[in-house]
Amino acid sequence: MAIFERLHQALSARDAKAYVNLLDDDYRFIRHRYGATLNKSEMEALLCSMMDAETFRWPQDARCIYENDEILVEHHVADFADGSTEAVLAVHLIKDGKIIRTETGATTIDA
Repeated sequence: MAIFERLHQALSARDAKAYVNLLDDDYRFIRHRYGATLNKSEMEALLCSMMDAETFRWPQDARCIYENDEILVEHHVADFADGSTEAVLAVHLIKDGKIIRTETGATTIDA
């Protein structure tokens, strides 16, 4: 099964552990919009927090733009606990079947 499918199954099921199991131990998440970088354990804490929120609705309209053994490019719309909605373009770099780095760009969608 492709990483895209496994990522979004985990998100749809609110299964943070399944998502984190797809991440390499040296994983880095770069959020350009906020100028933040998270490691694997910080990403796990963020995912658990998001998935515990009642307002969590991710992914909406998720689509794989491109995927091979080295890269996954995807687009989706995400609703966050603070009530904001963003269109997100994510690039995941893959090494040995695990995601080693994710970079995102996001645009706020006005309600």
